[in-house]
Amino acid sequence: MENKRDIRTLTLEELQDIFIALGEKPFRGKQLYEWLWKKGLRSFDEMTNLGKDLRNYLDTHFVINHISVDDMQRSTDGTIKNAVKLHDGKVVESVLIPTDKRITACISSQVGCSLDCTFCATARLKRMRNLNPDEIFDQVVTIKQQAEQFYGRPLTNIVFMGMGEPLLNYNNVLKAIEKITSPDGLGMSPKRITVSTVGLEKMIRKLADDGVTFRLAVSLHAAIDETRDQLMSVNLKNPLNELLASLQYWYAKTKSRVTFEYVVWRGINDDERHIDALVAFCKKVPSKVNIIEYNPIDDGPYQQADPAIVEWYREKLEAAGIKAMVRRSRGKDIDAACGQLANKNEVALTT
Repeated sequence: MENKRDIRTLTLEELQDIFIALGEKPFRGKQLYEWLWKKGLRSFDEMTNLGKDLRNYLDTHFVINHISVDDMQRSTDGTIKNAVKLHDGKVVESVLIPTDKRITACISSQVGCSLDCTFCATARLKRMRNLNPDEIFDQVVTIKQQAEQFYGRPLTNIVFMGMGEPLLNYNNVLKAIEKITSPDGLGMSPKRITVSTVGLEKMIRKLADDGVTFRLAVSLHAAIDETRDQLMSVNLKNPLNELLASLQYWYAKTKSRVTFEYVVWRGINDDERHIDALVAFCKKVPSKVNIIEYNPIDDGPYQQADPAIVEWYREKLEAAGIKAMVRRSRGKDIDAACGQLANKNEVALTT
């Protein structure tokens, strides 16, 4: 038997053409498309408005390469971390983050990561491959179902802040977001989706040129090149002046302010020089700052700064007219917090 084709790689028009070739009406393609993308079904047998012969044909020639939750952990604060097994046996992690007002899905875009941010556990994994659009989509569907099952509430927000650099999987991430936001898909507002990047200036400009309407966040952590070079080697090729120019271009095109993610570490960026540099940087582009509580991944050099220093950061930003919020980490007891996603599940390390 021939290798089965992944049916979710086909467009609506291609699905309609398949049914036309079988002597069926084109609307059958629309029905199938809705089962795949609006209802997220994982089996042709469940597609009850298609006749049995059609379902058998689809099952013979096509496959739905859906994900499965290999392991689910629940934190004492209600956070849920999923070890998500892909069709080839590799594993990524996704996280459901509940608060009083929202439920957020933190989604991965790559298996591992090709960047080497020195403070991040995910960076210790080599990048094995990009996720396909359907694999990204399925993470959202899974967390949407968990939100309804465990909290009786809808999924409200999505952040691409899991494993991998989304802008290094540009086309697949945008295709997934199109399915997530489309009325023929999950119908979520793009304004409730945030894509987080380490700051790839060429790709930020491409986002702006492509007219995306989701939110943009940049993992900044220092507004002094010397410090940021040491934290994130990507800064050597994307220095702060070039990053700033790309963000100004982004705002000019989209009129959407950027969110800076910023961790304050003891002895690294917890001084007035770094605070003043951040304030000056933020004044040059409409922005807000999320000061993120750090979650140590070992006993190395990166340790959370004194809370008084963190509050000092927030106060100076606010005094300069820059919106700033201190984000308390959730899911730390199950290694689900920011920077902790490292796929300790052994199946993730298969190559």
